[in-house]
Amino acid sequence: MTEPLIHLVCGATGAGKTTYAIKLAGEIGAMRYSIDEWMTTLYWMDSPDPIEYDWAMERIGRCEQQIWSLALAQAQIDKPSVLDLGLTKKSHRAKFAALADESSLAFQLHFLDLPAEERWERVAERNREKGETYRLDVSRENFDFVEGLWERPGAEEIRALNGIRIAD
Repeated sequence: MTEPLIHLVCGATGAGKTTYAIKLAGEIGAMRYSIDEWMTTLYWMDSPDPIEYDWAMERIGRCEQQIWSLALAQAQIDKPSVLDLGLTKKSHRAKFAALADESSLAFQLHFLDLPAEERWERVAERNREKGETYRLDVSRENFDFVEGLWERPGAEEIRALNGIRIAD
């Protein structure tokens, strides 16, 4: 199999996606695109309070379109991209796999799999410490909301997306 040019990083909130994406991009010489960074730079400062789901999803969609165009440009010069987009739902992962397929690009899913309570502890610590991957506070209410949206990849999906499961 050809080395993947598109790396799809997925995991629930607090799984360590951005930290993993930074490390992976460095190891393979890839460009990294993290949705939280894009949203923080472009939109969060103008967001309604509290943040509205539809408002956020519209802007996330805009960012993802631009990110995909940049990943395609990278692929044209044979450079890999790491897409740290959350990829919470199976349909979201399938969308990016289909985009890669349509462009004849090899891709790989990287699934970060950690228990919910461990992930919440990480989020709470990130909220307190505001370190390198901090972008905004995630309340327990928001964590639980996104947890309700999370669709964990099963073995068949992982296999179909040339995936690997990473557990701490």
